[in-house]
Amino acid sequence: MPALPQHPASLRPTVHPDRRRLLALLGGLALPMLAQAARTEIEVLSLDPLPQPPAQALADGVYWVPGLPGEVDGRNVGRNGNTGFIVGPQGVVAIDAGVSRRHGEALLANIERVTDRPVKLLLITHARQEFLFGAAAFRARGIPVAMQRATAGLMTSRCEGCLDTLRGLLGEAHMAGTEMFKPDQLLDGPSALGLIGRPLRLLSWGHSSGPGDLAVLDEASGVVFTGGLCDRLRVPDLQDSRLQGWRDALAALRALQPRQVVPGHGPVGDVGVIDGVEDYLRALEQRLGQLLDAGVPLSEVAERAELGAYAGWDQYEVIHRRNAALLFLRLEHAQLLR
Repeated sequence: MPALPQHPASLRPTVHPDRRRLLALLGGLALPMLAQAARTEIEVLSLDPLPQPPAQALADGVYWVPGLPGEVDGRNVGRNGNTGFIVGPQGVVAIDAGVSRRHGEALLANIERVTDRPVKLLLITHARQEFLFGAAAFRARGIPVAMQRATAGLMTSRCEGCLDTLRGLLGEAHMAGTEMFKPDQLLDGPSALGLIGRPLRLLSWGHSSGPGDLAVLDEASGVVFTGGLCDRLRVPDLQDSRLQGWRDALAALRALQPRQVVPGHGPVGDVGVIDGVEDYLRALEQRLGQLLDAGVPLSEVAERAELGAYAGWDQYEVIHRRNAALLFLRLEHAQLLR
């Protein structure tokens, strides 16, 4: 696989108003963390371990480490995304790495408690901040990092700004040693991986929940890590999506009949995890179509796009409202082009 080319300087993303308010609220909490910044990186990593739970076995040789609900903030130290790893006769493949080098170190420690086999590769499934930056820990040990080419492009275009935001939210101490990186291997589409002596399928259906979505299927156990394609009991985020591509990817994923589904956020489940995402996307589009036909202005969409069946899902008040406004604009644009 070819090496990643050099990219131009990244663009800083727009900070959501809710996040600005959260930054203000966390200002007082951040000060003590900033005071710790004088400690060396090694001291931070060794004296202030993360509250990461132990890895949980899903099948023989397949493990996941659950993330916490909520948006990235000082209470959960950004440990929102699920991670995992698969152990084969010849080594280990890790899947996603957490929000910081410290999260990556904690995942490596989890792996070491399970097996002494070498970690051969880290796979990043998509370009959300809570899955990316733990790669620093793997790269520090010489473990290569791979992702889809399109994912690398999105990361390069905006994630320097993500890091600035994370340092503000979590503090310099929490983010010590965390930095932007270039993946060591770029993937283009689906492929098979026999690196650890255990057949894995790297699944990709193009731009769906985001550019370069990657899912990882362990052939032996039927466990699939879906990355950004699926969340469970958490509102899926449409920010980077192409809706039809996402639906197509979910249909293809279901056709594989996985025995267990590890979503990007939320608890492990069966194929019902896939159904839950599809149902939400369908319900949202139907509701917004009704509002569009009724001539509702964009300023009222967030309030009138309520979907009570999903009101208990994590991040409903934030992501669902944003989804509604975003998809409404897309539908409105499509209607104008007819």
